[in-house]
Amino acid sequence: MKDVLIYKGFAGSVHFNAEDQVFFGKIEGINDLITYEGTTLEDLEQGFHSMVDEHINDTGE
Repeated sequence: MKDVLIYKGFAGSVHFNAEDQVFFGKIEGINDLITYEGTTLEDLEQGFHSMVDEHINDTGE
């Protein structure tokens, strides 16, 4: 498993919490704290894409 997601030029971290059985991460390299999570890697990636799209819409980046 890779520990970084890339989408539209943004990088996102990938972490796993074994106790809660959840994947989570945050968009790296921006001034805002934007996080995402999922119970599967597919859910995590979908959440990351959704948050990147939202960030782009909010900031016009």
